Amino acid sequence: MFIDHSKIYVKAGDGGAGMCSFHTEKFVTNGGPDGGDGGKGGDVVFYAVAKLTTLQSFRFKHKFVAPNGEKGMNRKMYGKGGEDLRIGVPVGTVIKDAESGKILADLTEDKQEVIICKGGKGGLGNMHFANSVRQAPQFAHMGHPGEEKNILVELKLIADVGLVGYPNAGKSTLLSVMTRAKPKIADYPFTTLEPVLGVVQSYDTAFVIADIPGLIDNASEGAGLGHDFLRHIERTRVLIHVVDVSAHDGRDPLDDFKSINRELERFNADLSKRPQVVAVNKCDAADPEEIELFMEEVKAMGVEDIFVISAATRQGIDELTAKVTELVSKLPPPVIHEVINETEEKLYKYEEKDQYAIWFDDEENMFVIEGDWAKRIMQTTNFDVYDSAQYFERAMVKAGVNDALKKAGVKEGDLVRIDDFVFEWVD
Repeated sequence: MFIDHSKIYVKAGDGGAGMCSFHTEKFVTNGGPDGGDGGKGGDVVFYAVAKLTTLQSFRFKHKFVAPNGEKGMNRKMYGKGGEDLRIGVPVGTVIKDAESGKILADLTEDKQEVIICKGGKGGLGNMHFANSVRQAPQFAHMGHPGEEKNILVELKLIADVGLVGYPNAGKSTLLSVMTRAKPKIADYPFTTLEPVLGVVQSYDTAFVIADIPGLIDNASEGAGLGHDFLRHIERTRVLIHVVDVSAHDGRDPLDDFKSINRELERFNADLSKRPQVVAVNKCDAADPEEIELFMEEVKAMGVEDIFVISAATRQGIDELTAKVTELVSKLPPPVIHEVINETEEKLYKYEEKDQYAIWFDDEENMFVIEGDWAKRIMQTTNFDVYDSAQYFERAMVKAGVNDALKKAGVKEGDLVRIDDFVFEWVD
């Protein structure tokens, strides 16, 4: 089965907890804190593999979790970092955030890779919290949680030329005579159930051609196998529109031509601007006058490159191949997705001062502090240890949270919630 899209859950590893320990050695008194930091959690990395052709690995498995970092150790030893979880996908895979639809990665080259979820930082050991006043800190930080996402993984085949047309128009036969591909071919109406690729070698130029499964009316709205296969046309530089001009099954060739173009434009307006070569197929079984009338109608629509062919007898195939080769050699690959500049993304993401928000929740009857900073400070605090709780209070003051709560109207005895932790406000 050809698998070309899937929704999966990925999570990077959590950072290991920092260690709270003190140096002990014979003849050494008050050795001081020597708790090491926890290890970083493993990243979730997607990488492109040229040999892969489908997303078969996601057919039954939909949850991928990277290993956590190990906790810190005494004698200032760091915990071991979790290994990255590396997931191979075919070249041409697009990864999107399932909730926002934002493009996270577009893997168009072999061995290209991208980190989709970053592992959490390891927690700081107590050796970091010693100072002239607090010489024996009794706390360490918990590790930071790894990023987690629900993502959509889609395969958009990277082919230079796409064959489009109604089922049984002769696309599979045309692919077999232009390349060495061996698609399923029959003399009765049926549609190919998965794209087939072949390579055309013309003198010093080689390009990939794909037989895109037959489209039907309303394919752009998901009818039939519409959305499943229309995505594979987006990367092509040239379209060969194959039309069965023999009309032996009662179809009107001109209506078919217009209908396919209409579905392409509805799915993606850019496809209507893509160079298109019309292959008037099965000419050996058609009335010459009908062929001439069809060509005049198509030319009136502004289409210049029209070739009368018979894929079964190879009539006109050389001329068609020569024209497509010429177009491919001159056209640059289409840009499907603009990937966000990595530097800009980092600058936008990290602005710690603004990573919390405060409001009063009428239903819970308490003030709520929410945001990245608030979640991180909660996950790295151990409230069972007095020193750690004191550190949390100082962090609240330093970040301006206490002042913000007062401006919001907090009073003595009011409840305040950060994540799942609820405490009573004391002036």
